[in-house]
This record gives sequence, C-alpha cells and structure tokens, in this order.
Amino acid sequence: MKKIPYLTSSSLGVTLTLIFLFSKPSYGLIDTDITPPLIPNPRLQKAYVALHAWKHAMTYDPNGFTSNWCGPKVCNYTGVFCAPAPDEPYITTVAGIDLNHANIAGYLPEELGLLTDLALFHINSNRFYGKVPESFRKLNLLYELDISNNQFSGGFPYVVLYLPSLKFLDIRFNQFSGTIPSQLFDLKLDALFFNNNNFQSSLPKTFGNSPVSVVVMANSGLTGCFPSSSLVKMAGTLREIILMNNGFTGCLKPELGALQGVTVFDVSSNQLFGPLPDTIGKMKSLEQLNLANNKLSGYIPESICSLPKLKNFTYSNNFFAYEPSNCLKLRAKDDRKNCIPYRPLQRSEMECKSFYAHPVDCSVSGCAPRRSPPPPPPVHHWP
Repeated sequence: MKKIPYLTSSSLGVTLTLIFLFSKPSYGLIDTDITPPLIPNPRLQKAYVALHAWKHAMTYDPNGFTSNWCGPKVCNYTGVFCAPAPDEPYITTVAGIDLNHANIAGYLPEELGLLTDLALFHINSNRFYGKVPESFRKLNLLYELDISNNQFSGGFPYVVLYLPSLKFLDIRFNQFSGTIPSQLFDLKLDALFFNNNNFQSSLPKTFGNSPVSVVVMANSGLTGCFPSSSLVKMAGTLREIILMNNGFTGCLKPELGALQGVTVFDVSSNQLFGPLPDTIGKMKSLEQLNLANNKLSGYIPESICSLPKLKNFTYSNNFFAYEPSNCLKLRAKDDRKNCIPYRPLQRSEMECKSFYAHPVDCSVSGCAPRRSPPPPPPVHHWP
C-alpha cells in the first residue's frame, strides 16, 4: 500500500504502531470529575460527543471493551488512538479506532462523522448492524475502513465512494445486497475486499479502471462474462485476484498472459469453459493457480507447470483430457475428476465422451458456450 500522508504508514501493523507511539495508553485511571465542556481541545470535545453517542448505540459488549469509555480523556479509551493533528501538530486528535474482535453489538450513529481526523476505522468481527452513516462523508482523511464480519445490510454502502483518502476497503462477510456501483472502481484503492455478501450483479465496465493490487470478490453473487479484458487493464498494479464461487461464464482469453505480476489467480467454482490458454505460462510471478470446479477442457499447457514460482495448481472437477508430466512433479496439485487417461479418480468414460461430443468454440464472441448441434432424435418406425 502507499504511504498515508497523514500517519506515514503503508500497512495496518505499522500504522497502528505509529499511532501507539503518539498516543496515551488505553488503560489507567479515568478522571471522571472533569465534565465534557471543560475539555480544552475542541477536537477531543467532538470526539467525546461522537464516542459517547456510539457507546449509547451499543447494545452488547460482552468483553467490556468500552467499560472505560467515560470521562473526558478520550485518548485513554480502549481502542481509541490519538496523534498530533495533521494540520495543527501541536493539537492532539483522535486518529484511529480499532475494536476488532470485540463481539460488540449495536449500530453506528451519525455522530461518528465528528471524528474528522480519523485515518483508521477498524471494527471487524463484531455484530454491528444497520447501515454505514451518511456522516462518514466528512471523514476526508480516512485511509483504511474495515467493517468486515458484521451484520450490515442494505445496498452497497455508497458513502465510501466519497472518501478521498481511502486506500483500503474491507466490507466482506456482511449482508450487503443489490448491484455493485461503477464508481467503486474509479477510487484510488490499493486493496478491495467485498467477498461473502449477497450482491446480485455483474461487474461494471469500469472494473478495469481500478488500481488495486489485491481484490477479493469470492462468494458475492457476481454474474456475467469473465472480465479478462478488464483484468489486463489492471496488469500494472494487480498482484492477487480471487473471484471464486461466483457465476462468471465464458472462456479464459489469451490476453491474460499480460498479468505477469499476479501471484494469486483463483477463478474456481464458476461456469468457465473452453481450453486453457498457453499464454497463462507467461504469468511468471504466479504462485497459486486455482481453476477447479468449472467446465474447462482440452490440455494443460506444459508452460504453466514450468512456471518458476508456481507452488499450488488446482484444476480438479473440469474436463481436461491431458496433463504434461511436469505437472505431476508439482508438490501441490489436484487433477481429480477430469478426463485424463491413466490418472486416478477421473470422470467416467461415458461422461467424458458425452462432453467432448459437443466441443466449445471460444472464437465466437459472447460468453455462452457455442457447441456443435446435438444429433437429431432417433426416428421410431412403429408397426
């Protein structure tokens, strides 16, 4: 990830370390004698209002994460981290919130928009529900937003489209539904995770505009043609792509060989068909390749199993009819349930013959398989 201009960090771990260095400890005695109006710092006074509104919106905190959220010293609150304000270094402000794995239930109140200096907001693995507040539009410095593994619902949280500093977005394992907005892929994100939601959508044409290095969209109800051309547009930055268990159809196109920086390519459990392009063997950085549970056919190109960094190659439950000997030398491979002669645990001969009786033509545009017509039904001559 790129460095946060505000906290000068390129990853969550380093970012939080810097925040800890600038922050007061989150334990110790809380001075409850000072009333909120006497907080001399207006930014911390707003933080007090926001955090206490949030605590009031929490219905369950089994581990007592917010038990010390009382009194004006908000920088002492568990999960709240303070740092010098980016525009006024001599003023302390709330720069990060981390309540990961707290198992807290409740909702996010609109008052959280008062935390205008917030760079990190991490609440994964809780039971927050409802929607992301519209007031988040005011969080112009927000760099990392992680609301994964909660119970948020409704349509895609459009408010994230208005966060100019956002680089890391994680909304996976929620109950978001509907379509994916085209504007999402115009954001200057470095990492995007929205897997395991209830979207019913095809990918917008803008998908190829995204500069992400990591994108995980598994188990998300996505449909339509496999986005080979869009992925090629992302070749300069893309390093990991996981699209498993969706409804993508079509052939894998030879142009995918341009993804020479990609290390993880997982398109398993879709409805892909046709042969595997030889050009996949040009993806020199590839370490993990998963094509399982599709309807791919033909032969496995020798160049793929000769890739210098390939560690795991899974192509089970397809209709491949041949694999070169160098594929058998890979330590982690899975070729079960194909049509490969003399290999164990393959499909039946009848199933393979039935499949290959109607070959797929990938030269035809579109993403529905073009097969040769089936033979006419037999004519019965009744006496």
